[in-house]
Amino acid sequence: MKLIARLMAVAGLILLALIAAHDAVAQVARTIRIVVPFPAGGSADDLARLLAEQIGRTRGVNFVIENRPGAGTIVASEAVARSAPDGNTLLIMANSFVINPSLKKLAYDPFTSFAPICHLVSSPLIFAVNSEAPYRTLADLIGATKASPGTLTMATVAPATTQHIAFEMFKRVAGIDMIHVPYPGGAPAVTALLGNHVTAVIANYSEVEAHQASGKLRALATASRTRIKAAPDVPTVTELGYPSYDSEVWFGAVAPAKTPADTLAQLASWFTAALADAGVRDKLQLQEMYPAGVCGADFAAHLRRQFDDYARVIREADIKAE
Repeated sequence: MKLIARLMAVAGLILLALIAAHDAVAQVARTIRIVVPFPAGGSADDLARLLAEQIGRTRGVNFVIENRPGAGTIVASEAVARSAPDGNTLLIMANSFVINPSLKKLAYDPFTSFAPICHLVSSPLIFAVNSEAPYRTLADLIGATKASPGTLTMATVAPATTQHIAFEMFKRVAGIDMIHVPYPGGAPAVTALLGNHVTAVIANYSEVEAHQASGKLRALATASRTRIKAAPDVPTVTELGYPSYDSEVWFGAVAPAKTPADTLAQLASWFTAALADAGVRDKLQLQEMYPAGVCGADFAAHLRRQFDDYARVIREADIKAE
């Protein structure tokens, strides 16, 4: 009887182990929906698909990419905020995530409606002028602006965007009076500069790179704190005497609030490992996106700093939503 009892106990343990193994496989094999608040084909979409492919291949997880553009990323953010906090719905977000709350009344809060996972990548912004312009350096441009206040122009993407706020931040640290000229996208802004319709532009480096290489545009400075690997000779605004200035485009991942901590940690480890892959890094660099891999509490602190900085500039410059 004792032998039979022992055999039954062992059988029970084996059954429990098989159930646990089945649950683990089911957990790994689940389908995760990544909501991208931008149209297909853009940088955020490319990033989501690249990371989903890498994690899917190495972790055996199924991913579905859902593009939900609209209302300056608000449509997608609302949808994810309402989703179940089970780790199966994620949002790829950008600077607008912490810009929108200072411009519009939202149905969600960026800090209480979401759980931060990781700051994934950053992409540099560049100050550029037409190669025919007399400005060889950023100091030249600043000097000309101070000599003729309110006459020179800076092109950016539409009002209340990362690029526009970067311009307003620069105006304040440099003490200049320069006219803002908004365009519906980075490409039209750069085209305006190529046609000498504006004095300068602040744009994503990827939108300027080819024209700089061809000699049509001259890069004066990068807005981020570190130099761009693809343009190591272009100084940063910080290096040129404005240590408080730092602005760049970035993308991160968040989940609905109340997502379990162990689930967030697992997702963060997957994203971090994917960003460390050499092949992934090479593909990102082709689009001038550089891995950050800052997760959890550090990412939450980054979001809070960004929110505070943007809110201050929006208030001081009286920036309004479109």
